[in-house]
Amino acid sequence: MPSYDFALILSRPLYEEELDALFDRTHGYVTVSIITEPQHAERPGNASCTWQGRTLAAAIMELVEHVEASAPGLRVQRVEADPLLTIRDIAERVRRSVDSVRLSITGARGPGGFPASEMSAAGHRLWRWSKVAAWYDHDDPQLREARPTTQAINGWLALRDVVPDVAPAPEDVTSALSAVISQVA
Repeated sequence: MPSYDFALILSRPLYEEELDALFDRTHGYVTVSIITEPQHAERPGNASCTWQGRTLAAAIMELVEHVEASAPGLRVQRVEADPLLTIRDIAERVRRSVDSVRLSITGARGPGGFPASEMSAAGHRLWRWSKVAAWYDHDDPQLREARPTTQAINGWLALRDVVPDVAPAPEDVTSALSAVISQVA
């Protein structure tokens, strides 16, 4: 079964006391933002992981269920399946050395024009995988699956919040995506 990298954007971060329930449900494979003070509950949270599933849609829907069941009132608002990567992550995915990637970033190797980093966290820059894969001309079937899948699931998440009585069941969304993903990816 393939593994997929994705992040869930949550209605709020988790409290420390909610971590045990999430850990029990996900066996520790999910990294989440946490808070210790109630005044910080107004900001969005996130949960990121590498999760196995028959398809990306199946993996996402399974994790949505686990995350929401682990903490009362917590809702998944959006999914992102185009991960942010470190230089080391990029090197691993494109099967090059870290130094080779670093030289590509600086323009000392390759055609130049390496994608700009998306953000910097704890002194480390992070790059969007889809942009880096395109620069390396690296074909990643999971990226082809990610765009239509996340677009459909994000639409479902929005519909579920606006008119929950109309939103289809998660397994119906997964089934529909499985039936058509090869045609739209």
